[in-house]
Amino acid sequence: MKKAGKAIRVFMVAFLVLIQLVLLFITLKENVEADNLAAVGLIALIMVTILCGGRYIDWHHKEYTYEKIAVAVWIPVGAVMCYALNSYVGLGSVLSAGIVGTVASFLPEINRKSAYLKKMPPAIYCGAFIGMSSMAVAPSIGFILAASALSGVIYILSKNLFLGMGGKLGTMAFGGVILVSLINWLV
Repeated sequence: MKKAGKAIRVFMVAFLVLIQLVLLFITLKENVEADNLAAVGLIALIMVTILCGGRYIDWHHKEYTYEKIAVAVWIPVGAVMCYALNSYVGLGSVLSAGIVGTVASFLPEINRKSAYLKKMPPAIYCGAFIGMSSMAVAPSIGFILAASALSGVIYILSKNLFLGMGGKLGTMAFGGVILVSLINWLV
């Protein structure tokens, strides 16, 4: 089992770094087309830093554990809530994600001794990032649920990777959305 855990850890680190590089590459492409050379230089510098600087950072614990499925099931809840507020109520993606995140942050107050309730807000907020997708990217609740399911798998497998680094929840959400978009494009 140790070899399988190590293989999954290496795969997840490579996958999450690849997702970040894809996002930066897309941003780089848009700025090249807009002749924004300052942004192109900055994005290229960030990409080189990610590729070369990773070996100097302790990105995860030495042991590898998984998050429980009972925690990851809250990702679709956050995604659907945010998507509904964004698309149907018309609050906008940022305000919708803020409302969902704020409501989720109060869940541990229901029972301060519950370890389970303390794990719910990050999962719900990861879902909120998925729900922030525009209608052009995510045209239906089905798309949101599929992206949530894939992000949930990523969430489960990357429990103790990239600890203390910002952007992990957004990267997982982006990974789910980009994978479902790729599947839709291929089918």
